[in-house]
Amino acid sequence: MKQRILSGIQPSGQLHLGNYFGMMSRMIRYQEENDLFCFIVNYHALTTVQERDRLRRNTIEAACDFLALGLDPSRATFWVQGDVPQVTELTWILSNVTSLGLLERATSYKDKIAKGITPNVGLFSYPILMAADILCFGAHRVPVGKDQKQHLEITRDIALRFNHIFGDTLVVPEPDIDQQTQLVPGIDGQKMSKSYHNTIPIFIDDKELKKRVFSIVTDSTPIEEPKDKNTPLFHIYSLFLTDTERQELARRFDTPGLRYGDVKKELYERIRAFITPYREKREEYLRHEDDVRDILAEGARKAREVAQQYLDRVRTVTGLNY
Repeated sequence: MKQRILSGIQPSGQLHLGNYFGMMSRMIRYQEENDLFCFIVNYHALTTVQERDRLRRNTIEAACDFLALGLDPSRATFWVQGDVPQVTELTWILSNVTSLGLLERATSYKDKIAKGITPNVGLFSYPILMAADILCFGAHRVPVGKDQKQHLEITRDIALRFNHIFGDTLVVPEPDIDQQTQLVPGIDGQKMSKSYHNTIPIFIDDKELKKRVFSIVTDSTPIEEPKDKNTPLFHIYSLFLTDTERQELARRFDTPGLRYGDVKKELYERIRAFITPYREKREEYLRHEDDVRDILAEGARKAREVAQQYLDRVRTVTGLNY
């Protein structure tokens, strides 16, 4: 029996290398042998994006990005979160078995507030909507980055609590975390995040790409001394390397004489070469946005069928079906 794997990506801005290596590349790889469910989480984006045109544009561009990078809608269920209303109904139901203390312990909420994001109820209750996204489709595994691990633990807690009260109804998912890409650093050394404005977007033009790469923070270690490998420059470059190439990069960092400028130039060329083959595909999808909307509509139709099955079970065991 195929495992059902599910994950989503938020269209709050341009998709970046952290999105790709943290989740997108794995989802594309998983479609080969698994029952893959993948969606654009536009409800979640409302916690920070409240401009209509920006959200609409980001949503369609995120879909084009994913398709261009290799997501195959014939082998995966691919949709936009807001097109499956069963999820929001389940969110309300789950909120009644979720303790306030469980949400108050969510470090992501605290981190975002500390970074200056205006707090709202949606941001606070984000983990319940995320739980509904997962539990409404019976996902077995959820690819997440390190920053989302706690949210998935909250999902598991909610599912276990619901099953304890109402009987064995919901599938309790397992996290799928890649140790190498669990936390992709941004150009400032923090986690790469649109919220922190420290990203390297996947499909920016070459001029802006070069600017971002050369903005990656480095230290003032003299050229005649070995360089620190626990740095964003080393970690970002490593994402594009084979194990052998990564070992060679580590050797270069340990050897006196390395110039950060030379490494940044190499990284720029490596990223540029990686992205170039996908640019034309993306432009083709952008020229045919109605076709992309048709793909998403068909994905939403399939997603609703599955979601309704799980929601009916929940409604039955809770007494909402009478």
